[in-house]
Amino acid sequence: MRILYHLPLSPYSRKVRMVLAEKRLPFELRAEKIWERQDSYLELNPACTVPTLIEDNGLVIPDSRVICEYLEEAYPDTALISRAQPERVETRRLVAWFDEKFYQEATRNLYWEKQLKPALKLGSPDANALRAGYANLKQHLLYIGWLAEHRRWLAGSGLSVADFAAAAQLSTLDFMGDVDWSVSPAAKEWYARIKSRPSFRAILSDRVNGMTPPPHYTDLDF
Repeated sequence: MRILYHLPLSPYSRKVRMVLAEKRLPFELRAEKIWERQDSYLELNPACTVPTLIEDNGLVIPDSRVICEYLEEAYPDTALISRAQPERVETRRLVAWFDEKFYQEATRNLYWEKQLKPALKLGSPDANALRAGYANLKQHLLYIGWLAEHRRWLAGSGLSVADFAAAAQLSTLDFMGDVDWSVSPAAKEWYARIKSRPSFRAILSDRVNGMTPPPHYTDLDF
């Protein structure tokens, strides 16, 4: 069986988990403490990041964006990147937006400062980073809401990797209770649709030692 090395709250791991589940591809999860920099894992992924996917035939695929592109090429029956060129471009633009811009401006400022930094004993959270994270998260929610109001799904008419990229970032922050869904009812309605998909169920069942998600985290109707 294929193996996915991951961390439970890594948004990039969560994105790949949702794509695998949406394509109905079975896989085994293995948690990898990347900060320990184990030699065995470095041999698989010299960047020492998660996720890393190992296929049944031994093919090793690191990096969430590379993995998702590979899965789309290797298992095209459930298409998550449109065959229409404009929508393909928009899907990839939004995946880059959420993987890079959203993460740097919102997720990193909150997830890193509140969870990873203390856990790794790297000091106390930076108040300026937290303020920036919350302010940026509000703007990103408004943008997601705008997309949801003008399209059936974020990149266009069909569910795509872009939806999972956005949902992965938001689910990590929602687990920590950091998302104010009242900012954008349209974003909340879109996220509720994603939460209700079977491919999202395993994400909602994740638990992390020392952390308790808010009650609405697993509520499909909020």
